[in-house]
Amino acid sequence: MRILIIGEGGRESALAAKLQNDPRISKMFFANGNATTDVIGKNVHLSEIKELRDFAIKEKVDLTIVGPEAPLVAGIRDEFKQHDLKVFGPNQKVASLEGSKAFSKKFMQTYDIKTAKAVVFDSYNEAKEYVQTQEYPLVIKASGLAGGKGVVICDTLEEAEATIHDFMIRRIYGDAGIRLVIEEYLQGFEASIIAFSNGEKLFPCIAAKDYKKAGNGDTGPNTGGMGSVAPSPEFTQEHYADFEKNILEPTVKGLKAEGFGFKGIIFFGLMVTKNGAYLLEYNMRFGDPETQVLMALMENNLLDVIQDCMEGKDIELKFKDEKAICLVMCSGGYPRNIETGFEIVGEDKVKNSQLLYAGAIRKGDKVVSNGGRVLNIVATGSTYEDARKKAYEDAGHVHFDYGFYREDIGKF
Repeated sequence: MRILIIGEGGRESALAAKLQNDPRISKMFFANGNATTDVIGKNVHLSEIKELRDFAIKEKVDLTIVGPEAPLVAGIRDEFKQHDLKVFGPNQKVASLEGSKAFSKKFMQTYDIKTAKAVVFDSYNEAKEYVQTQEYPLVIKASGLAGGKGVVICDTLEEAEATIHDFMIRRIYGDAGIRLVIEEYLQGFEASIIAFSNGEKLFPCIAAKDYKKAGNGDTGPNTGGMGSVAPSPEFTQEHYADFEKNILEPTVKGLKAEGFGFKGIIFFGLMVTKNGAYLLEYNMRFGDPETQVLMALMENNLLDVIQDCMEGKDIELKFKDEKAICLVMCSGGYPRNIETGFEIVGEDKVKNSQLLYAGAIRKGDKVVSNGGRVLNIVATGSTYEDARKKAYEDAGHVHFDYGFYREDIGKF
């Protein structure tokens, strides 16, 4: 088989590492890939859907796996399907469950999926008037894609008004913020559940915990994810039963009612409160950095799982009875004004963990940073502390100028 993986982050490195020893795979291509994937396969510099389509036709690609959300929202599966190219991921309409928070919120409300109370706004003035009458904290979300950064928890009216202005007038996230979802603030802990879809049913993985804030102790701005742990230490069997009844099952019913059957991934971003689990958002692809810890623990052959889903077969997911931790090392200034182009050293000293590059490329015999989230250190162990010790010891050997990482990943 010849496989194309679209994306260039740590998630794509984790998928590639999971697939690389499968004897059925003769070649893997990565668009655009990174310093890990160009050792496993071949990086190709393509971004436009039609370029990717033509490449897949020319290279006789048997399966395309889409990592990031943007190509799915732009309709890559629809375009590929017209040329009998297989894509593991939803079509453009179904991808709107991630691409438009307004669309997904309406879907949740229509099918009685447990979620925070929310109102959608297209008008700047109406949004400003609304927040003047609300209790705080309040959550304001850009409806469109904003790289995981378009969500602001506002503690005061002044913050809410400034956020509305940033999103709708200044357009700090472009067109993503011209429509807003303003919703009630939920107090609790977050959990991530990634599920495989075979077109009819959803098959959830174990729950993971993502660390979104840039600083220790969950301080600082939101990021794409500073680390992850699996299984989530806080998410109990009781929480799972609540999730299954009030979120998973009505989601399946809603997908069927809307004709949204697809072969791919659906990601449930949850907030677990004293009143149970609430759905914050859907993502229609593998999460990052959750995928890194799930791949480290998954016992199944990943290609088997994907092929069975593509053929509409039921699957049984199995995970090791261990703990996994992913530590994300970032460029100075992340997630705002990042500094890149610095050589990364110490990879050869990583002994007890897996190093997965993300925002890093090879230049000659050097690896240099070229993104915000530069690399991942992934470790497993019989306990969280065992996995944590391995990850942090190995992280201490890896260096690049102005790089930083959180020191509390896996501490609860």
